[in-house]
Amino acid sequence: MVSFFQIISFFFASATAIWPLPKVYEPGSSTVWLSRDVQVVFNHIAVETTRLAEPWYDQQRLGPRLFNMLQVAVNYILPNPDHTSARVKIPLSESLIPSEAVLEAAFDRMKSTLFAERFVPFKFHARDIDFEPSVTIARTYVQEIIIENSQISSDSNPHSNTSTEAYSLELREDGSAMIKITSVQGGLHALNTFAQLFYAHTEGEADIFTPYAPVIIEDSPVFAHRGLNLDIARNRISTEDIKRTLDAMSFNKLNRLHLHATDSQSWPLEIPALPELAEKGGYDKKQILSAGDLRDVQAYGQSLGVEVYLEIDLPGHTASIHHSYPELITAYNQQPWEPYAAEPPSGQLKLNSPFVTLFLTILLSDLFPRIAPYSSHFHLGGDELNTNSYTLDPTVNSSSKAVLRPLLQAFYDHVFALAAVHSLTPLAWEEILLDWDLTLPPSTIIQTWRKPASLAAVVARGYRALFGPSTHWYLDCGLGTWMDPYPSKLVEMGTKAPYADWCPPYKNWRLMYDYDPLQGIPEKDRHLVIGGEVHLWGELTDSVGLDGMLWPRVAAAAEVLWRGKGEVKEGVTRRLAEMRERLVARGVGAGMVQMEWCLKNPRGCLH
Repeated sequence: MVSFFQIISFFFASATAIWPLPKVYEPGSSTVWLSRDVQVVFNHIAVETTRLAEPWYDQQRLGPRLFNMLQVAVNYILPNPDHTSARVKIPLSESLIPSEAVLEAAFDRMKSTLFAERFVPFKFHARDIDFEPSVTIARTYVQEIIIENSQISSDSNPHSNTSTEAYSLELREDGSAMIKITSVQGGLHALNTFAQLFYAHTEGEADIFTPYAPVIIEDSPVFAHRGLNLDIARNRISTEDIKRTLDAMSFNKLNRLHLHATDSQSWPLEIPALPELAEKGGYDKKQILSAGDLRDVQAYGQSLGVEVYLEIDLPGHTASIHHSYPELITAYNQQPWEPYAAEPPSGQLKLNSPFVTLFLTILLSDLFPRIAPYSSHFHLGGDELNTNSYTLDPTVNSSSKAVLRPLLQAFYDHVFALAAVHSLTPLAWEEILLDWDLTLPPSTIIQTWRKPASLAAVVARGYRALFGPSTHWYLDCGLGTWMDPYPSKLVEMGTKAPYADWCPPYKNWRLMYDYDPLQGIPEKDRHLVIGGEVHLWGELTDSVGLDGMLWPRVAAAAEVLWRGKGEVKEGVTRRLAEMRERLVARGVGAGMVQMEWCLKNPRGCLH
């Protein structure tokens, strides 16, 4: 006898599991197979290439003071400089990739992955339900996928620059498949959606099929900046880990990977002009992200439609510089550390030292030309600046904001000037605007994190902003503290049972999915909310546990970033659970979404 749950399961099988869910999705119920020899055909695809910043600095663009400082850096630090009195040349490699080459590579990846992963959705069907098409009857195959450059209507926010990511997809019962795009980004999204329509058959030699033909999809994102902030400084995260994360991000239509590359605990990022930074500041020479590794990771992300951009947190979170340049750091590793830092070890860049200015010039003049071909952004940090540290800084001798503010303004003006040379858009944490009230370039993007109300405060000031509050989108919260109690118990409010961390509870995927980033934002300011990022700080995460800390929770945030706030319900759970299974099939160690019994028995786990 067929049970009620089995009947429900049969009807649920007709619902697609695409994640993020497209804006328009009209599925059918006919089966179409994907030929192993399927080809891609391009019609009227415009040739697009990566435009690079001009590979030189000149006095007019920098001003005489900054230009002279840069010449000193090049003359005495950089090897074999090619310079004149009017121009310092720093070469950039060419990075010109035609659109068709990017899309053809993406098609090849999609095809090989589909046939290699052989994802069979048996977890989503009751034990006795035959959910697969017969392999003995005649089959209709998709033999080619046509990708065409076309104007696509989109109801995206006109201020968010997301229309270029729009795509449409049509798969007919006769096996004809058409994708229409306006840019490479749209094509990458379309191919990732196309892949989610297909399943492997339990008969191993059978081809890949979709039960959803004919299908019509029209899609574009709500937010332009859809990202993950990944801390690679506090514990080891390898280049292989980053690439695997990029694969999963692209599959979920995320387009920004923010690498928090350095911090007080370690400096794992190689800077060829300042080699001792990583050699002495990293935990181990084997854990250094070399210049070649960084280029490889950024190029890989570019091929997937994910911009990989860096954060060098300044001037706080810089204690690791002390190992190579102790004269640049104030209040290093003070004990007790609490008055001087948010977490140990304490130590920040001095604010009134000409040597710090020269150091920043050398550091960023080395880094920016290398990242500019692959990224249009640079994050300069600015969070959790500890004022007490500057009472120990002989160049300042004060914790007064009135004293520190002009010094901090000059510090960031210098960084902004260097970033502008390479047309890098600066990002910064909310404190430099909301707490320090600094004057920032109008193009600056402010990243909010402390509470949802910060977002409204930033856009009210006229700046573009990113959301991702610790109350909802901090993946490391709720794991418990990583600190041990002082043996003497001298600190009354120190570590003690129940040993919670600073931001409980654990942010489960439903809480993340339920977050409404635009709540409390006036309509007139909403165009300034360009997107957001989910955050994984690395105190308790390394390569071993990375995947489970990220997925499937990052996927939950990805749909909010693509569609806006969602409503938690069973259909969402089932779609996310299927995305999780597809990630696992691709080698990503994603955590569970729901118990298998619940997936096999729709409506059986409602409460």
